[in-house]
Amino acid sequence: MKVIILGSGVIGVTSAYYLARAGHEVTVVDRQPKPALETSFANAGEVSPGYSSPWAGPGVPIKAIKWLLMKHGPLVVRPKPDPAMWIWLLKMLRNCTAERYAVNKSRMIPIAEYSRDCLRALRGEIGIRYDERSRGTLQLFRYASQLDHTADDIAVLKQYGVPFEVLDREGCIAVEPALAGVKDKIAGGLRLPQDETGDCHMFTQALALEAEKLGVRFEFNVAIDGLIADASRITGVATSNGVLQADTYVVALGSWSPRLVKPLGISLPVYPVKGYSITVPIVDASGAPESTVMDESYKVAITRLGDRIRVGGTAEISGYSDKLYAARRATLDHSLTDLFPRGGDLAKATFWSGLRPMTPDGPPVIGATRYRNLHLNTGHGTLGWTMACGSGRVLADLLSGRKPEIDVSELSIARYDHRFG
Repeated sequence: MKVIILGSGVIGVTSAYYLARAGHEVTVVDRQPKPALETSFANAGEVSPGYSSPWAGPGVPIKAIKWLLMKHGPLVVRPKPDPAMWIWLLKMLRNCTAERYAVNKSRMIPIAEYSRDCLRALRGEIGIRYDERSRGTLQLFRYASQLDHTADDIAVLKQYGVPFEVLDREGCIAVEPALAGVKDKIAGGLRLPQDETGDCHMFTQALALEAEKLGVRFEFNVAIDGLIADASRITGVATSNGVLQADTYVVALGSWSPRLVKPLGISLPVYPVKGYSITVPIVDASGAPESTVMDESYKVAITRLGDRIRVGGTAEISGYSDKLYAARRATLDHSLTDLFPRGGDLAKATFWSGLRPMTPDGPPVIGATRYRNLHLNTGHGTLGWTMACGSGRVLADLLSGRKPEIDVSELSIARYDHRFG
């Protein structure tokens, strides 16, 4: 079967690889000159099934007000006269209940854990390398009150059988020795030993080369203008290179996915939530993190990637703006220098932002649409890197007529026909 995949981020490339491995003829189309140059380029580097939770949850509206008032708060809202923004926010608020949180998390954990397992299998099968480490994630609490409020998180981890460790100050230092110099700033931590780290951009580019070996064609520097359809199926993609045709089409355009499918009458509730990162060269390995440290106070992830430190955070709701704000970098700088003051050369840091494609309920959107040959693989939010391999594998199974190894029936766009979509 001929398949056209729109988008060459980590989701599009993993989809292409697994589809080609299943025997399909695959073409990937993207406006960029290479894979993974947008949201997949410089994310926080975490492969964290244990942190696969919806942003919408009980208490979040009250926390959001607090975050908006903090100097280094993790949330920024820049209001725009965009109905899609306000509709998305209202849908997210409707999901901020204990009942909806439990349902949404139950849809996220299986695909995240399956994806991690697929990633591990891929490493073993093709030997792909991407500055990966398998040393867990440490959620660092600066205050005892934060540690005292972990009971709900721990209960969820137990429910889904996710291994964890509750650590005191010395326990945190044992897994992240560089924290010894700032131990007075640590109250304790929650460690997820099965989480991994790695450079998503490096992985995606390496996997694209493997996909090419399987026959995948990449058409770069091609603008995607729209989908052409009749009443029940897609008949082509209008691009700057003319109309491209295939048997089946996959939309993996991240935050731009809803704009592409809207003219077809498909309402896809995905909206961009901008994240920022800095990438800092390591100057003192003993002063750098061993894996990922999540600074819970500022919701900032500090990750070691080879000879670099990646610091990622902030949730900025500002539409499709890619503007870099100095205040957002100040938060990342502060978290890094406060916890790992000797690790990196901040003067040589690079500053970046990416638009995470978020759904209002949390889980991604994977699978069929009402057009029988149009499929979606988008809406992964902050967890695109975490869920990429599993999402690509599941999509390949669905398009190949095979039953996926996990149940993904609740990840399709059809779930938004329900009351709380």
